[in-house]
Amino acid sequence: MSRVKSSRIKDHFQELTDPRRREPVYPLINIVTIAICAVICGADDFVSIAEWGRLRRDWLGKFLDLSAGIPSHDRFNAVLAALKPAEFERCLLSWISALHEISDGQVVAIDGKTLRRSFDAASSKSAIHMVSAWATANCISLGQVVVDDKSNEITAIPKLLEMLELSGCLVTIDAMGCQTEIAAAIVAQQADYVLAVKGNQPTLHEGIMAYFGDHLEDDFARVKASVHHTKESGHGRKEVREYYVCPVPENLPDRARWSRLKAIGMAVTVATGGGRETCEARYYILSKRLSARRFGQAVRGHWSIENCLHWQLDVTFQEDQSRIRKGHADVNFSSLRRTALSLLKNNKTLKVGVKNKRLAAGWSEDYLAQVLFGS
Repeated sequence: MSRVKSSRIKDHFQELTDPRRREPVYPLINIVTIAICAVICGADDFVSIAEWGRLRRDWLGKFLDLSAGIPSHDRFNAVLAALKPAEFERCLLSWISALHEISDGQVVAIDGKTLRRSFDAASSKSAIHMVSAWATANCISLGQVVVDDKSNEITAIPKLLEMLELSGCLVTIDAMGCQTEIAAAIVAQQADYVLAVKGNQPTLHEGIMAYFGDHLEDDFARVKASVHHTKESGHGRKEVREYYVCPVPENLPDRARWSRLKAIGMAVTVATGGGRETCEARYYILSKRLSARRFGQAVRGHWSIENCLHWQLDVTFQEDQSRIRKGHADVNFSSLRRTALSLLKNNKTLKVGVKNKRLAAGWSEDYLAQVLFGS
């Protein structure tokens, strides 16, 4: 889909396939626009979307043709259940990108999440698991794909990468995504990777562990290393973090299998609290020689997908409690939530949390317009 520069919602949904076979009563753009606005304002199901539309009909009529009225909750459900998720996702991302430019060199975190109550025992439908991409600096959801029932994140991540424009970005993925095919797909998009390495790549993991263990003994006197330390304290807990980046050793086991592998990294966290001390070391492969400071920012930034996306979706949008499950409605409603969250986080005119921003959008049409149009 070509990138549309206009910020008008309608311009970004022209290529969205209308799934209705008969002559539609309600324009598709009406259903999409009302759903987006209602979810921003606090709607968490189709009944509340339809009710919000009826209450805000006069305001919506300023930019939508509402001559046919507001669709019922069943109509919203039926249409969103039939929309193709990949198309819908691309349209939403096109619109978000037109409103909020994704900065060059952005850290893009990729991780998975399960919608726990999306299962349906009656139809033997299991809970859906999705892999999402999150621009950590801009707080923008860049896309998501559903993991097939009989598969896992390893097969879903390449599909997600195909949807994204990653040129110049730094992609971070946990150990599940540390696969040679995924590394090659990232490089093919002119992007770089920071991939966590664990026991699922045993030869590589053991080689990196042995390398850092050897050179920590003499404080990296024999090799070039970039080192960065941070200290944080709060709530009775102290954390010291140490980051190390070294050029990839010539004799590193498994080195040849990884596309454009340039460096290896180690992140050590020493935490003290409650009379206990814990120490954790994590290992990474990098396609770009980063400074230890930049490496540390990427590693810490990766977890914003948990704190700023997944946690917010569960706590503020009640995603884990949603029982929407008909057709593609669960996936498409999840895309609506992520779009709403991105828009609310990127609005800086109100200095409150996302929960209160949703309330404010529901109370004030002026504030809702600011959220929608990036003004």
